[in-house]
Amino acid sequence: MKKRTIIPIGPYHPLQEEAEFFQLYVEGEKVVDMDVRISYNHRGIEGISETMHFDQVTFLVERICGICSASHPLAYIQAVEDLAGVEVPERALYLRTIINELERIHSHVLWAGLAGHFIGYNTVWMWAWRYREPVLDLLEEISGSRINYANAKIGGCRRDIPNELMPHIQKVMDELIPPMDMITKAVLDDPVIHARLKGVGVLTKEDALRYCVTGPTARASGVPIDVRRDDPYAAYDRVEWKVITRNEGDVFAKAVVRLLEIFESIKIIKECAEKIPDGPIEAEVREIPPGEAVGHVEAPRGETFHYVRSDGGNRPVRHKVRSPSYVNVPSFRASCIGQSISDVSITLASVDPCYSCTERIAVVDSDTGERVYTARDLIKLSQDKTKRLMEERGRQTNE
Repeated sequence: MKKRTIIPIGPYHPLQEEAEFFQLYVEGEKVVDMDVRISYNHRGIEGISETMHFDQVTFLVERICGICSASHPLAYIQAVEDLAGVEVPERALYLRTIINELERIHSHVLWAGLAGHFIGYNTVWMWAWRYREPVLDLLEEISGSRINYANAKIGGCRRDIPNELMPHIQKVMDELIPPMDMITKAVLDDPVIHARLKGVGVLTKEDALRYCVTGPTARASGVPIDVRRDDPYAAYDRVEWKVITRNEGDVFAKAVVRLLEIFESIKIIKECAEKIPDGPIEAEVREIPPGEAVGHVEAPRGETFHYVRSDGGNRPVRHKVRSPSYVNVPSFRASCIGQSISDVSITLASVDPCYSCTERIAVVDSDTGERVYTARDLIKLSQDKTKRLMEERGRQTNE
């Protein structure tokens, strides 16, 4: 019988941009079991949301994830709009679509670059970083920021995109096609990448359904789900595009899905810029009635849910967030177990995990099920610990 060894990945690891802890149980080079621990960076988004005005929450949820800073607000906003029975002006729907698809391009190109870096293909990494710059520049030109766009609001959009800018948006998209085609062919035609990624980290269709994965992770395993088509929002049912799927379920298939989705996003943006109607960009919203609603959008990583409950006041009494990474990350038990140690890191990265999106915590008594600490208690404990560490550092410096 082979000796079982424990190999930790994290909570701080060169591959991971955020703190997360994976524990590998291996026999020789083969992974036979895995465990994951989350909430190293809990920020209390849901609790903070319940202390803020409905409109202020939009800016808070932008900061759940830097690469989903259009998706989270839109999911939240659509929940509140459904609750209030708001009819969003047509032009605002097109504006929302343009910004969300620019974000998808940004996210997929960034992932492709990082994936290339992880496997030592730094040429793809540098190409991806070079050609994602025009997308970020365009987002900054439209919204004033390259990361947090702060454009969507309950009832519509905060600021318009001038019609004079629409030809420029189309021009940038046209100029993006050749480099994206080059990067795509560099991946799809490289025999070394085929050898490195094909058959690695396979998530079968059955396991994809069993773990309820979403986004490119699901579509690469032959599950053709996409909120933009299945439950249309914004202007997605007003333009032509298609859902990209593959059946292999391996890391290579996930790369192919994301790369080909970039071209669909370009197509959507160009058509929106061409067809966008004139008119107002926001509807007046005076109050949010009592009730509850759910909003969901297709973020770059998959389906994002926001549940909002109101008592008729000016702030949510409950706000629950479920990001795609929360369901995609646990699928490692199906895709990583049985793989070699060297394949685990790229398999984990292939779902494009956002660990800050998954952070949540509740401290309860395991025997009684009663809550031990409230959100305020946890904040105070954190503040007290920070103060204590600062005092200790000050004493060490003085000594």
